[in-house]
Amino acid sequence: MQLSPAQQTISNSDARFRVAACGRRFGKSFLAINEVAKFARLPNQLICIIAPTYRQVKQVFFNELKERLISINWVKNINQSDLCITLVNNSRIYLRSSDNHDALRGSKYNFVVLDECSFIDSETWFSVVRPMLSDTQGDALMISSPTGRNWFYDLWVNSKQTDEWESFQFTTLEGGNVPPEELEQAKLDLDARTFEQEYLAQFVTWSQTVFYGFTDECVKAYPEQITPTTPLHCGFDFNINPGTCSVSVLQGDDMYVIDEILIYSSNTLEMVQELRLRYPTNPVFAYPDASGAQRRTSAGGVTDHIILHNAGFKVRTPKTNPPVKDAIAAVNSRLRSTSGEIKLHVDPSCKHTLDSLNKFSYKEGSRVPDKSTGYDHMFDALKYCVWQLFPIQQQRFDVRIPTRRQSGFMPR
Repeated sequence: MQLSPAQQTISNSDARFRVAACGRRFGKSFLAINEVAKFARLPNQLICIIAPTYRQVKQVFFNELKERLISINWVKNINQSDLCITLVNNSRIYLRSSDNHDALRGSKYNFVVLDECSFIDSETWFSVVRPMLSDTQGDALMISSPTGRNWFYDLWVNSKQTDEWESFQFTTLEGGNVPPEELEQAKLDLDARTFEQEYLAQFVTWSQTVFYGFTDECVKAYPEQITPTTPLHCGFDFNINPGTCSVSVLQGDDMYVIDEILIYSSNTLEMVQELRLRYPTNPVFAYPDASGAQRRTSAGGVTDHIILHNAGFKVRTPKTNPPVKDAIAAVNSRLRSTSGEIKLHVDPSCKHTLDSLNKFSYKEGSRVPDKSTGYDHMFDALKYCVWQLFPIQQQRFDVRIPTRRQSGFMPR
């Protein structure tokens, strides 16, 4: 398999335990398959690839590994249900998930790959995998994109201090699969911390504050007059206690939150009535909670989305709501981009929105937003609008793994 210079550097290491922090689309899985083949060429080896979930290990590795081994006539038997490949030299390759790491106990291996290691529970390594390698004095490759300074970060740091370990850190660009212009676009699309973590493979320290991009510079009134014909962009969250609506206007690429509505013990019809009392004639683009296509917070059996349509609003909504992590990243990228630009401004009168951006935090010791404080309510309305208008861009590139004809299979 033809490796990039950065991938080859990791492959050439003689260290027993290798810890590699790599940017997204670096080619981590491609490198892992290469290393599995390198160890499996020896007879009677026991090898295991472990990923965070069963779905990941099957979709990312099993089919690709199976096809490559079949193409060079290395395969003796394939057990589809057990995700095990036996080679003609009697080496066996197992593919497992860390969902239930206790189920991995009792085995021994000559080589283990922990893919997306930072997303795997630390006990998988310390209590299960490391003892697996003692009988055989086996090797391990732990490779992942960083997710803050967790146990994977500790491994990466500590591996610099012992001869049996070696650590590596490579960016997405150094993987050779993503063109420079795509990274420049990602800089514009993402907030600084997300870009540094996902593309530069930096171990970014995340505070407990969800909206770390928010500063006093983001508090700014809309510089123009709101007229009866100014288009309004409104995010709706269909809770009953409270129902929320975030009202914004656009000025070029800048978004200004000019008003907010928060009503307890209410429904969508009352929310629409309140909005129309404040803005009787303005065109309204509505960005509601996707679940409103089925929910009925008002009497009469009419869905929340139909109520918005009947009010004359132009309703724009995806089939499903964005993942919370992606919605947070979208808002943070508007509050302050990688280049330092502020594209989301909040009027000083929007106290609930400011509280949300200032005080919404993660649960202690986790990346799970703490909704028990109530500071999520205005964010829930704002996020639907931001996500629809300025979504985090999806990857627009393909990772081109060389074909067997182009590359051959063995690295050495």
